[in-house]
Amino acid sequence: MPRSPLRLGVVGAGRFATFLTEAVADLSDVTVHVVTDQDPEAAQVLAKGYVARVAGSWQEMLDDPTVDVVVVATPPASHAEIAREALWCGKHVFCEKPLATTTADLDALVVAATASDRVLMVDHVLRYNPLLAAVARLQAELLGTPQRFLFENDASDEDLHDAHWFWDQEASGGIFVEHGVHFFDAAAMLVGRDATSVQATVARRTTGHVDLVSAVVHHGDDVLATHTHSFTHAHRAERQLMRLDHGAAETRVEGWIPVEAVVDLWTDDAGVDLVEQLPTRGDLFDVDGFRPVPGTAATVDVRRAAGSDHARGRGRDLTVPHHARINLTLGGQPAKGAVYAESVRAAMADLVRAVRTGSTPRSGVTEAAAATRLALAATSAAGHRSTVDLSGDPS
Repeated sequence: MPRSPLRLGVVGAGRFATFLTEAVADLSDVTVHVVTDQDPEAAQVLAKGYVARVAGSWQEMLDDPTVDVVVVATPPASHAEIAREALWCGKHVFCEKPLATTTADLDALVVAATASDRVLMVDHVLRYNPLLAAVARLQAELLGTPQRFLFENDASDEDLHDAHWFWDQEASGGIFVEHGVHFFDAAAMLVGRDATSVQATVARRTTGHVDLVSAVVHHGDDVLATHTHSFTHAHRAERQLMRLDHGAAETRVEGWIPVEAVVDLWTDDAGVDLVEQLPTRGDLFDVDGFRPVPGTAATVDVRRAAGSDHARGRGRDLTVPHHARINLTLGGQPAKGAVYAESVRAAMADLVRAVRTGSTPRSGVTEAAAATRLALAATSAAGHRSTVDLSGDPS
């Protein structure tokens, strides 16, 4: 017998709430049930498309026993309070990033999530991106764990006027928290370890707004990550690059919603055999709940015996005589919107699965809290011009 869909209570009726509800509209396991926003007209517009009820406030929504899942799609400073109160009221939560904008709010939310038997999901969409899923599989089977992670983000500020809440650290948490948290999370996912320390610095425009930030993060003693974000560009001049240094291999991923990647590697006999099988491999891009996007493909170029058998790197002997280049695509830049929407849909499907089966979500409170704590530490490190230790080692 089919189960009834989970009823969503959406807090916020802005652009992201509209995008999210459209992305999950054909997911039969959920339905938009109640909408609320500080702007009643915006709430009415969003609710009308789903024949949903409008609540006067998010507090009123939490009192509604028919709401199963609270979707938090408000500006960042309110995320933690709404999510925490929703958990205490027995609701599951799907929260837009960041999870919190202060350490105190984060700690209180983690306490609520730990004490609750409800599911808390955070919209870290890169955990549901098939291109990064493919890279993670290649790391496990071929490339090895990165010894260095780099993310460079030249983002647009064309729509961010001087009075926009994005520039107000009290409202947004600052660039590391509001935006950088995605890539702190991605680094932890791909490196396979949480951060152990962070140093950071910032630059300001003439108005005093911080618009350029950079952080250096240790993931243990042997892995280094660098994260630089600038909101200083025209839309047409935006560019993003994620680079993973695996030693004998390099992965380059373009775009903050990844749609294309290139892997350049030197490898051994078993590795080159694996590479040659990639174009016909059916599971390479698999992510539960993500429907394949047209144009998704892997192509390879292999040169066997392109170098001598013996090499050395980072103090280790290597046998890597073969050279290969792997091109991964989800359909290129025209597919960016579809990939983003499918990633959000897959995240919501993950929440449904966790609610109904008790499974652990890919982007739950543990992962989101670690990324948020790192983002807050980077902000603190920049403000105090110091290193913040995250290892928990008293020595």
